[in-house]
Amino acid sequence: MRTHKCGELNKEHLGEAVELCGWVHRRRDHGGVIFIDLRDRAGLVQVVFDPDSPETFAVAESVRSEYVLKVEGIVRDRPEGTINPNMQTGEVEVLVSNVEVLNESETPPFPIESDIEVNEEMRLRYRYIDLRRTSMQEKMRVRRDVTRTLRNFLDDHEFFEIETPYLTKATPEGARDYIVPSRTHENAFFALPQSPQLYKQILMVSGMDRYYQVVRCFRDEDLRADRQPEFTQLDIETSFMDENEIMEIMEEMIRQLFAEIINVQLDATFSRMTYQEAMSRFGVDRPDLRIPLELVDIADEMKAVDFKVFSGPANDPNGRVVAMRLPNGGDLSRKDIEDLTKFVGIYGAKGLAYIKVNDRNGGIDGLQSPIVKFAPAEVWEKVLTKTEAQTGDLIFFGADKAHVVNEAMGALRVKLGHDLNLLEGDWKPVWVVDFPMFDWDDKSQRWNAIHHPFTAPSCSVEDLLANPGAALSRAYDLVLNGTEVGGGSIRINRSSMQQTVLKILGIEEDEAKEKFGFLLEALKYGAPPHGGMAFGLDRLVMLMTGSHSIRDVIAFPKTQSAACPLVSAPAPVDDAQLRELGIRLLKPTKAS
Repeated sequence: MRTHKCGELNKEHLGEAVELCGWVHRRRDHGGVIFIDLRDRAGLVQVVFDPDSPETFAVAESVRSEYVLKVEGIVRDRPEGTINPNMQTGEVEVLVSNVEVLNESETPPFPIESDIEVNEEMRLRYRYIDLRRTSMQEKMRVRRDVTRTLRNFLDDHEFFEIETPYLTKATPEGARDYIVPSRTHENAFFALPQSPQLYKQILMVSGMDRYYQVVRCFRDEDLRADRQPEFTQLDIETSFMDENEIMEIMEEMIRQLFAEIINVQLDATFSRMTYQEAMSRFGVDRPDLRIPLELVDIADEMKAVDFKVFSGPANDPNGRVVAMRLPNGGDLSRKDIEDLTKFVGIYGAKGLAYIKVNDRNGGIDGLQSPIVKFAPAEVWEKVLTKTEAQTGDLIFFGADKAHVVNEAMGALRVKLGHDLNLLEGDWKPVWVVDFPMFDWDDKSQRWNAIHHPFTAPSCSVEDLLANPGAALSRAYDLVLNGTEVGGGSIRINRSSMQQTVLKILGIEEDEAKEKFGFLLEALKYGAPPHGGMAFGLDRLVMLMTGSHSIRDVIAFPKTQSAACPLVSAPAPVDDAQLRELGIRLLKPTKAS
């Protein structure tokens, strides 16, 4: 039907007869000669309709934006002065001898190429129009290339690509499962997998040695910019490799990916940081190392002051008091600081104390702040020294429960870094390691797994039982520019340790056997030491294309409410289908 793609033509094709197919991107009538930019996935080319060919010219007069055409013609040089250096095909054009309208089009609901902001709901409702845009097609191309490069790397390193089931068993992995009723098994349900975690561990017990899969996963959880109810991850598992070996080969893979796809040379060796260090210095376990701002603990300096806002948390075992120096921040206005105070309030902070350092050598008289009077000069001198403050700087303070301080000051650090253009460098990968095994939930009065229940601890069964809160895991996360792009761990490969971890999590023997009996049984049959990792493919492509949301790099994403405007899903199911599944819906109760 076509001999070439629109975006492929150049001066090497001069004089050739070509057949092209594509959409009318733009139509221009210049005093008797009609120009159409014809578009396909490869790009644009200008095609010319001359009134000396009355039939083709009449068709050109009738076509409109997004009509689908087939044209035949001769490639020729563009006339002098009309070359378009911004187009890949800008030196040539096609003089049309024959044209066929393959399909007409209604006026699109929004322009294909425009700086006009289009409501996201509208974009997703007409996703087939949205995907025609050059920027979206480029993102889909990058996604294809990313997937292909990752597959090639893993194939070259003797990994097997193996598919695992989509219809599986509900397991507690941290988020709600999507449940699928079974017609053939009365009152029984499948679940869509949150990850292939247990299957890939079984594959290691099976002796598959190295596995990978580009897999769809499903989590029924609240959404945000980098989350979707269904998402794609690169899932990897290996046997007979420790965490250092796994991290090294994953580093090599990511370095090669960035070099090949976006021509970026990442660090020869990624830096490593413990979870404790990340939380202490940055307030988060996924630090953006491009931002040169850090949290400094000043609890010791504040324990004896009369200012209860600071001394209270300083003397609370669960509290934290920190300072964060903003170089040259003294230029911020009162309005700026008020806006930042409202911002940290989103994260539970009750306020945002600050000090402007007008004169570093002026002692307490060189400081400007409502809080200076609440502590003696020697305390503020220690704070200034600890934060390495200079004249013209601004110091922000956080004082509250540790989790509130970490969330609020960590978010403030990121906001200031981006708003004030403080970023140093383009790409800063870091491994975060030595995570705690468990996190205590005060509400439910129980331990929760920080990663998942199958992560191996770095201690013995006896030490784990004696002090679960002190146990560290053999887990590792890869963080890039403040986004967690992948996470993994060495897995538990002994049944006794797995049962111990499940018991600490409040899963007793009978429940463990019901939910994980197949895994516990498999671990008894010579399960090798094994570990792995999963990368969020959507997040990787989002970062590599400079997108702000993973929805922009997924062909058919869901909205913030987990709905698909394109096909109007989810949707009701008719009564006959429900009866066949043995399901009866409860009518919503009316508000009294």
